[in-house]
Amino acid sequence: MIIKGAKVYTEEGTFAEKEVCTEGEVFTETSGDGEKVVDGSGCYLIPGLTDIHFHGCMGKDFCDGTEESIQVMADYEASQGVTTIAPATMTFDEERLTRIAKAAKAHKNEKGAILCGINMEGPFISMAKKGAQNGKYIHKPDVAMFERLQEAAGGLFKLVDLAPEEEGAMEFIQAEKGKVVLSIAHTTADYETAKAAIEAGVTHMTHLYNAMNPINHRAPGPIIAAADDAHCEAELICDNVHIHPAIVRNTFKMFGEDRVIFISDTMEAAGLEDGMYELGGQPVIVKGNRATLEDGTIAGSNTNLMKCMRTAVKQMGIPLEKAVKCAAVNPAKSIGIYDQYGSITPGKVANAVLLDQETLEIKGVILKGQML
Repeated sequence: MIIKGAKVYTEEGTFAEKEVCTEGEVFTETSGDGEKVVDGSGCYLIPGLTDIHFHGCMGKDFCDGTEESIQVMADYEASQGVTTIAPATMTFDEERLTRIAKAAKAHKNEKGAILCGINMEGPFISMAKKGAQNGKYIHKPDVAMFERLQEAAGGLFKLVDLAPEEEGAMEFIQAEKGKVVLSIAHTTADYETAKAAIEAGVTHMTHLYNAMNPINHRAPGPIIAAADDAHCEAELICDNVHIHPAIVRNTFKMFGEDRVIFISDTMEAAGLEDGMYELGGQPVIVKGNRATLEDGTIAGSNTNLMKCMRTAVKQMGIPLEKAVKCAAVNPAKSIGIYDQYGSITPGKVANAVLLDQETLEIKGVILKGQML
């Protein structure tokens, strides 16, 4: 395949008009005569996006622990330009988490978005900041438990979220640093505790600002502890529900574009109409982009990563070049798959999206070198 006429997102984080070639499932330097030609005029060509934190879509949840649900999710995400995924678990007991892990390991990635990891969002969190997580199953950080789950998943767990103030958290960080990405999440940690966790091996912040103490000029909290450390990255949900646009813009000033990762945090209602749904075994009311528990607690989002990226550009004032980096490049780097995905580079898997230059709406999705 040869794609001509598009403005192509480069590894330098800029757009350049050039031809892009694929052969089989990968990008190549050149393509033979007679290959299919795709006219990309009036479009941007960007790398396929990677969502490292979402729970479900199209009425299915990753925690269903079934091949059917994983495949429905993979198909929907691919259709939305999200070509690599690391779905997130919710707070459940070890038996349920083991079933989920085994289902992910068994998934063959024959079609749809490529499942390249799992994000373990629960159960090692704080009861006080559980948000939409089910408090019944909250568990102190447990190395042996996690390693059993990692074995069941065949090593697919790429991120583990935890509250560093909880008993056993620091020991967990010491044991697992360098093996998985460790992330502060659903936490009451103050600045000092978060700073100690980051110094011990945490490098990631789960849905920054949400389910953690806010910034105060005398008690800066975990957000500033993360901003202070050049090696700590932060997830942002740019759905215009979770975070005010001004906060998004100022987060870029604090962290810089290389340390911001866009996520969707979508739940099973994504792609469907408003109504009653479920997350983590709890009922959720969905109206537009807002998903809440019955008590009003925000319960994930009702969007997708491409829509979040578009919202960041169109409604929050984030330049497109930076938004693409945060939705395609940074997440792939975060979970260690950038050698295969996340840029339009010869030798990498040919995942890309054509976007209308005016609207940023999807004009075509290329998955493993094939136009969907």
